[in-house]
Amino acid sequence: MPTGPSRRSSCPVSISLDIFGDRWSLLIVRDLMVRGYRTFSEMEHDGDGIATNILADRLRKLEAAGILGAESASDGRSGVYRLTEKGIALAPVMLELLIWAAHHEATGAPCEVIEHLAQNREGVLAETYRRWKERDLTPLIPPFERLPARRTKKQRMRPASKSRRSRNATAAPRVSGFAGPSPQGEQP
Repeated sequence: MPTGPSRRSSCPVSISLDIFGDRWSLLIVRDLMVRGYRTFSEMEHDGDGIATNILADRLRKLEAAGILGAESASDGRSGVYRLTEKGIALAPVMLELLIWAAHHEATGAPCEVIEHLAQNREGVLAETYRRWKERDLTPLIPPFERLPARRTKKQRMRPASKSRRSRNATAAPRVSGFAGPSPQGEQP
């Protein structure tokens, strides 16, 4: 096992957090893994609000950690990124984070989509790995709705019209490309 840079702890969780425990790194992995992004520009304009200097820094750090690699595009552009084998191995972690957050926090992810992912974990992961292997850039999961801006204290004092779970239950985008019942109850 390679020894990497100096570590504060030998705990696997601590070492993992040293690599991608900041606010942006796992979002970059998400964009490469399930949204089909490959370029700096796509990641910069994905709506998460990452500054260009932070994005460049995180891409360098993830490349140095062996999570992603930079390749030359066929049209000569520089900076086309792709997850490495080490990076795509994060697929189960990313899936579980997505399911966990949607079950326990208000998110823009429709409940039907999350339940579909939770009930079809093996199929979702198999499709994620297939797309990585075949360099299929088709997004696996569509972008989710933005959450409304935080309410002021005065607004929070008024009763909310919808519960956290019902806010997640907007029209479900289709989760494509793997076996199992779709969120609408039909086969893909």
